[in-house]
Amino acid sequence: MTDRSALQIQLEQGIAKLGLTLPANAVPRLLDYLALLERWNAAYNLTAIRDPAEMVTRHLLDSLAILPYVQGQTLADLGTGPGLPGIPLAIAAPGRQVLLVDSNGKKVRFLREAIRALKLEGVRALQARVEEVEGQFDCITARAFASLADMFAWGGHLLAPGGVWLAMKGKPPEDELAGVPQAFIVRGIHTLAVPGLGSAERHLVVLEHASP
Repeated sequence: MTDRSALQIQLEQGIAKLGLTLPANAVPRLLDYLALLERWNAAYNLTAIRDPAEMVTRHLLDSLAILPYVQGQTLADLGTGPGLPGIPLAIAAPGRQVLLVDSNGKKVRFLREAIRALKLEGVRALQARVEEVEGQFDCITARAFASLADMFAWGGHLLAPGGVWLAMKGKPPEDELAGVPQAFIVRGIHTLAVPGLGSAERHLVVLEHASP
């Protein structure tokens, strides 16, 4: 069991390296989320990562690395799993309406408990397949969820005009770009430097509606 103070130092140093300024209570709330995830993970196998220090890097800091690209008042996190990146983003930048979407019942049960325990205002969890979700959102996030073609086939209807789609990938998805529908355009592919991740690659594909 990693000492919470050590995790706090690791998280604070990582946030500083990312150049982020978070609300005063964000770090303890992120660590509370991590503790809850670790506790549930023992019984429900929500994530393959077991080591809390590795969770700080691969879950919290990995999610927070895209914060500068998040925009608008509404966000849908598709295929969120145990709430990644949606819950860290909701803690780091409160005030946005966030919908966490996953088809897995036990993961959604965990999400609802996390929302309740962490008092995450404006955050909802929905058990559904992406193609069943209704509404439109200023920002959509998807982390290691599907190919770009599948993402837009299932969820393209969810992106509001003027909104931004943030697809989190490992290696640059050059082979997937041809699958992006003509209605959408790639605005940029950004290399993310996640503190502590070592040689593992992280990239963010930023997409939006093509001009009419």
